[in-house]
Amino acid sequence: MATIKDVAQLANVSPSTVSRVIADSKRISDETKERVKAAMQQLHYHPNLIARSLIRRSSQTLGLVLSRSTDSAFSNPFFPEILRGISAVSKSYHYGLMLAAAEDYAEEAKLCLKMMTERRVDGVLLLASRVNDGLIRELSASDCPFVVLGRAPESLKCYSVNNDNIQAAYSAVRHLLNLGHQRIALLNGPADYIFCQDRFEGYRFAFREFGIEHDPEWIKSGSLTQEDGYRLTRELFQLDPAPSAIFCVDDVMAIGAYQAIKERGLTIPGDIAVVGFNDDPLASVIEPHLTTVRIPIYEMGVTATQMIIRILEGNEPLPFQRVLSSELVIRQSCGANP
Repeated sequence: MATIKDVAQLANVSPSTVSRVIADSKRISDETKERVKAAMQQLHYHPNLIARSLIRRSSQTLGLVLSRSTDSAFSNPFFPEILRGISAVSKSYHYGLMLAAAEDYAEEAKLCLKMMTERRVDGVLLLASRVNDGLIRELSASDCPFVVLGRAPESLKCYSVNNDNIQAAYSAVRHLLNLGHQRIALLNGPADYIFCQDRFEGYRFAFREFGIEHDPEWIKSGSLTQEDGYRLTRELFQLDPAPSAIFCVDDVMAIGAYQAIKERGLTIPGDIAVVGFNDDPLASVIEPHLTTVRIPIYEMGVTATQMIIRILEGNEPLPFQRVLSSELVIRQSCGANP
């Protein structure tokens, strides 16, 4: 195997210069970098990343903390799409990725802190935030570099990338109200997730603007799964009168709602309108095509990864909180003319 000395001899530079080229030092000219890289390619030389990490006291790895079990996460198109954005940036900066997934919050926090204390990762990306999030508090207290994908607790000043869930949910429910619906049900996720609370707040805000009281019986909460979307929609049919429209905080739940509605022999949107959230790939495939809120999932992953790498490189990214825009995509399921 070729060594760093072999590369230095072929490129007519010192071994220390080769090391600086590998580290992408700004002190080395572009001409020298090209000469060294050409020598590395000719000799099929590959840097020893493990040795480099020991010298630099860096793992060159980012930790990803899911907010739910691996099975639950990857059955939802949101996570593969956001990971695609994270992977694109981390790969371009030569960072590896380490995934932490757990069945409950206590195990999740334990895995994350273990990654940091054992120096297996340089920084952490949290793929959701909770109300009274103890993990975020511990990471903040330990000066661990991290970025939250979602709205971070207001009491903690930490880096985050989010879409405005309150405004996005408000626009979806307002659209249904403008179409004449007043009995609008909400299929929400777990109350301890901040984004679920925000989408509920947007739902309530739309009703308040129209001067209409929403019925608490129209609010159903469960896991963000197709199974719970189906189950909760069946529960809505037990109400008298039943809702004329359903707003789901996740498209996966909306697919479950479709199943329950069609099983009952009802039509969408003739008997009941449905609006989702996230604009998953299936939203434009299922019949009728689903009206939903499109959020920039891939861009959220890209932006959060750029932020954590800037932090690790000593460049403070501003602003602390980035809020990306969303869009209501009107299709056939709400009864409006697309």
